[in-house]
Amino acid sequence: MQHRRHFVRRVLALALALSGAVPVLPAHAAEPVLAVAYAGSMGALMDKALGPAIAREAHVQFQGRGAGAYALAHLLAARKLRADVFVSITPGPIAVLREAGLVDAAVPVASTEMVIAYSPDGPHAAAFREAAAGRLPWYQVLERPGVRFGRTDPTTDPQGRNIVFAMLLAQRYYRQPGLAHRLLGDFQHNAAQIFAEPSLLSRLQSGQIDASSGYRSAVISHKLPYIALPRQINLSDPSQQSGWYDKVHFSITGAGGKVAQLSTQPLVFYAAVLKNAGNPHAGKAFIRLMQGAQGQQMFKAYGYSRPKGGALR
Repeated sequence: MQHRRHFVRRVLALALALSGAVPVLPAHAAEPVLAVAYAGSMGALMDKALGPAIAREAHVQFQGRGAGAYALAHLLAARKLRADVFVSITPGPIAVLREAGLVDAAVPVASTEMVIAYSPDGPHAAAFREAAAGRLPWYQVLERPGVRFGRTDPTTDPQGRNIVFAMLLAQRYYRQPGLAHRLLGDFQHNAAQIFAEPSLLSRLQSGQIDASSGYRSAVISHKLPYIALPRQINLSDPSQQSGWYDKVHFSITGAGGKVAQLSTQPLVFYAAVLKNAGNPHAGKAFIRLMQGAQGQQMFKAYGYSRPKGGALR
């Protein structure tokens, strides 16, 4: 009987070879997964550059998930989402994970600044181009009737908070009392303006809105025109933090009606390997890639600036 089974296996193997069929490999032969949760504005960089690069280098399947950094941090902290690496903008979301016992330290990998992006084909494009060239105050264009402005949710996304801070700084810098509320309405609840971060610039590209908040890095990645803001407004200069950026605050109401007062934070991207990572080895390799010369060249190509400051511990 044993000889017969051996003979049958040889016949089947020969038949497969002659037919050209490829045997199914066992599941363990598949490349391991590297799961990365990242600030939604980094989508183009992750999907087109960093993700493919680490997949080649570490022989992993890159699985990225982009969304508002605070929303991701809370999902990770509640163990409703698993990831090997978390990449946040501003220190705040990292602090959420540290309090949850999931992160010890996070390292800076890039930085950016706030800008006003606009549709190159929209009905107000000519006015925005004038503003970009410095021939017209940008906030006057945003105040024009019919201009549709988009931003993200300050409850879940640092960018949603940072555009509020930028507008509050603008009203001080240009001496325009009430400007932030005229441009944004209710900071936290304005359904006409607030959209999910991954879709914001896509809405701008499709013409659903005329202008939006944006990080310079993401706007350049999407090849959209933009209005650069002075360093006193764009939150890019750490030397402006004490005594200028930190003069502005606003409050939001969180879950359970808890009110939190928010303060500015530097626009630096931080990366950390989570303590419950399923693939910490590849996670560490991904952070080395982002910090190294190859990764930094990719950041630069997609409009990011070099990292600023030290590690968060």
